[in-house]
Amino acid sequence: MENPAGATLAAVHLDQIGQIAITVDDLARAKNFYQKILGMKFLFDAGNLSFFQCGQIRLMIATPEEPTPRGGTILYYKVQDIHATYAALQAQGVVFLQPPHLVAPMPDHDLWMAFLTDPADNKIGLMCEMPKAAALDKH
Repeated sequence: MENPAGATLAAVHLDQIGQIAITVDDLARAKNFYQKILGMKFLFDAGNLSFFQCGQIRLMIATPEEPTPRGGTILYYKVQDIHATYAALQAQGVVFLQPPHLVAPMPDHDLWMAFLTDPADNKIGLMCEMPKAAALDKH
């Protein structure tokens, strides 16, 4: 049986962007621009990060923690099971910058992330919103 054109045999299928991160020099100025000029819905601040809702995608603006080239952008792909995705990609030889780790405990879920780079050294984030264990126990 032949493969239809464009079909992939990959074990992992990243097909939904959950977040885009943009680095900025002045967080207050950028936050004002995205919220008051572009009219994006502000969600919350977390240290040197500000988050906005843009349709189904979350936009994160941040000042870099380490020197980053101006205009550095990170695409974050949503995955259902970050540990299984991590294992499947590692099995294909992908080297991760950071393995899956808890980033932010939220009221109803925990946000986990892992980071890798593509062949051109662009950073890619994997994100997974895992339901709280207590929420799973409520039947």
